Parts: sequence; structure tokens; C-alpha cells
Amino acid sequence: MSRRPVRTVAIDGPAGAGKSTLAGALAEHLGLERLDTGAMYRSVAWAALERGVDVTDTEAVAALARGLRIELTDEHVLVDGVDVTAGIRTGAVDGAVSVVAANPDVRAELVSRQRAWVVGHGGGVVEGRDIGTVVLPDADVKIYLTAVPHERARRRASERGRHQLAEVAAALERRDHLDSSRQVSPLPDAAQAAADAIVVDSTDKPARQVLEEVLAWL
Repeated sequence: MSRRPVRTVAIDGPAGAGKSTLAGALAEHLGLERLDTGAMYRSVAWAALERGVDVTDTEAVAALARGLRIELTDEHVLVDGVDVTAGIRTGAVDGAVSVVAANPDVRAELVSRQRAWVVGHGGGVVEGRDIGTVVLPDADVKIYLTAVPHERARRRASERGRHQLAEVAAALERRDHLDSSRQVSPLPDAAQAAADAIVVDSTDKPARQVLEEVLAWL
């Protein structure tokens, strides 16, 4: 049991670090709801690709984002009533989401929704790239989860059912570069994480061990 009340948890880190697994386990342990902010950016990217909107057209993509109804539950992601749970995890969306996430107006729209979600739920476990530094700088607990690139690529390849590890590794490297070099809310590395964040390296650690390591700090 937590030593002190925890209502908001921010989990940041690069793709493949294990954020979703940790977020789900922590949410269950603390009795909180969970929000995957990455799924929100993926939803916008999916909608842009589906509707033929050029993801590099910042104004068009921002207008699209403002008009989308995005609903997230523990099991499903809906965009304007369409179940896109599987659709947002495709290679095409993988290739587009960093461009969409670098759009300042898209970020402003989704960050506003993310903060409103936390207020509406009375807290929550929120995972993403800039939660502890931008979205919820006053979160009760901030976690930066990382792992070595090869391990992250292996996990992502396994999640997607892909066998070309080198291809997945190259895609992750590209995304890391795009996410960390964007002008608005760049993905920090472990050394640049929020000053009060707990930095956890999940390399070679089973999910249960990562959870126990985090719980020991609460």
C-alpha cells in the first residue's frame, strides 16, 4: 500500500521502454484510471492518413485534431465512433505519428484534453513523452522509464508481430530523433527528465520487477 496518497502519476520515456505495461499495473495497484496520451497522437495520425490529409500540413492537421472525438478506454480507442485500436498500431501510423506530435497546435489541443481528463477523473496514471515536464508538472509521482535501444526494438518487434528487428530498430532510432529534436515539448532523455522524476531502467527486468521498483519509491 502507498505510504502517502497518490492521485496523479506521470510516466514518460521512449517507445518500447514498457510505459504501457507499467501504467496499467500502477493504475490497478493504486485504483486509478489510466490515460495513454500516445494513443491520442496516434489517433490524429490515423485520421489524417485515413482522410488523405498531408501530415506535414500543420494547419490542416491541427484543424483535424480539433474536430476529432477521441475516446479511450482500457481496451479500445475510438475516433469519431470508429474502433481504431488496431489501426493506430500499424507501420503507417508509426511513420506518421512523430510528425503529427511535433505540430504545436496539435500538442496544444491534446495537452488541453489530457489535463481536462485528469481533472475529470480526479487524477490518474498518465503515460507519454512530456507528462512530467509539460502536461502534469505537479504530478504526485513522476517516472522516467527507459531501456537500451536494442531491448526496446526487440519488445516493439514482438508487440507488432514483426521479425525484421533491424528494420524496427531503425524506425525507433528515427522516432527517438524526431521526438527529441522537435521544437515544442521534446522528449527528454533520462538526464533531462523532470528533476523530481524517478528514473527506472527496465532493460533485462520483468514487468513485475519494474513495478516493485517503482512501488518502493511511493
